[in-house]
Amino acid sequence: MKCVISVLGKDRSGVVAAIATVLADCGANIDDISQTILGEGRMFSMTMMVTLDPAVADFNTVQERLTAAGEELGMQVIIQREDVFQMMYKI
Repeated sequence: MKCVISVLGKDRSGVVAAIATVLADCGANIDDISQTILGEGRMFSMTMMVTLDPAVADFNTVQERLTAAGEELGMQVIIQREDVFQMMYKI
């Protein structure tokens, strides 16, 4: 299952590593990743396209683990199924 993950919050070290570790532990593959620092280094923004392996961890499990990681990092982490994401922006 393809999913889009968005991460947003105050820039700090270890964000990519923490999110990637959760995904690896859940058997997910990072297909694409884009990140940037906004506002003179104050705001971190990252978007990822990932493929989940439901045999290892279902969507809800990955979502719960990413939310927990985001809370530990002080960041907002949102995961959406790609099909839902695409439908939201269809005109």
